[in-house]
Amino acid sequence: QLQASGGGLVQTGASLRLSCAASGRTFSYSAMGWFRQAPGKEREFVVAISWGDEYTEYADSVKGRFMISRDNARNTVYLQMNSLKPEDTAVYYCSRGNARSASRSKFTVWGQGTQVTVSS
Repeated sequence: QLQASGGGLVQTGASLRLSCAASGRTFSYSAMGWFRQAPGKEREFVVAISWGDEYTEYADSVKGRFMISRDNARNTVYLQMNSLKPEDTAVYYCSRGNARSASRSKFTVWGQGTQVTVSS
């Protein structure tokens, strides 16, 4: 199971940190990712992190503003979001990949989302 939290309503330029707590079996040896879905749009990839070497991949729209990290001892993945923009408004979902590598994973296990709203 995946449990995301940390969303909220913030102003442009603010920061938020999302957390996703996972069960041990879900988290270990798996890449983890964050996706988001804005109203009326399809779910889109935001960022992913590999197991082990913690290689990361970011969507161009969030590079330099968002940072993913994972705490394997706590089975938790984080998404630090800085310099938030109104276009970042979406429901954010964490997901488990089916491989250790973020670049080779398919993300098919989803938690419930957490709403992030950025006001202008």
